[in-house]
Amino acid sequence: MTQIPRAGVIGHPIDHSLSPRLHGHWLQRYGLTGSYDAIDVPESGIEAILKNLPAKGYVGVNVTLPHKVAVLKFADHISDRATLIGAANTLTFKDDGRILADNTDGYGFMANLRQGAPDWDAKSGPAAIFGAGGASRAIIVALADAGVPEILLSNRTRPKAEALRDEFGTRIRVVDWVQADTMLDDATTVINTTSLGMKGAQPFKVPLDNLNPAAVVTDIVYTPLDTAFLESARTIGCTVVDGLGMLLHQGVPGFERWFGVRPAVDDDTRKAVLG
Repeated sequence: MTQIPRAGVIGHPIDHSLSPRLHGHWLQRYGLTGSYDAIDVPESGIEAILKNLPAKGYVGVNVTLPHKVAVLKFADHISDRATLIGAANTLTFKDDGRILADNTDGYGFMANLRQGAPDWDAKSGPAAIFGAGGASRAIIVALADAGVPEILLSNRTRPKAEALRDEFGTRIRVVDWVQADTMLDDATTVINTTSLGMKGAQPFKVPLDNLNPAAVVTDIVYTPLDTAFLESARTIGCTVVDGLGMLLHQGVPGFERWFGVRPAVDDDTRKAVLG
């Protein structure tokens, strides 16, 4: 008897995750037999969980905070992207017991950017990035691969930004947080990778007066969907791209690997996830 494929997302806490809603929508849309579960895994329990999931019929899982780095220790094969970023968000369990680790965050970011701003040109000018956390790492790698000529990077704690520059090279120029607004003069792509502006978090306070109206501006925050950061950029005349699409697109490669169908990210997908 063929086993029904199961997938899920592991993290701690996990109740906030929209991934079950996303993958559940795709399973229903394509009439597929399978399931996708939210699995709360404390930091001390990762190894045991990863060893037990395949025996329960799981073909793979997405990985969210705080496990994206830790899961690499238990993977048998790590993709070049995950190695470069130093974190994984997608695990695939093979029939022979191997665990394959990948990172699709950069893919999700780029697919969202290109869907929301079809005329965006990577080579048109520098990209300005606020924040130097895990998402920033994935986005820096993706932008560099796409051909962005220079990346201006600012973080509230400068050493974190300098560490990324030291790791990824001279294409990155670090700017002090108190002068972060000066990154915007020539930037044709502007990205907020911080939690500033998220519901329940501190507001994003960097002045955006210097924004080029021709710039494409995107925020990885999606609660709220229309952040004050994006509203300000829209007022200036910029093309804005909200953060929900990054979540939706990063789920595509895993779903295809686990369930055999490449799902579409469209208005129906957004509506289903937003509820």
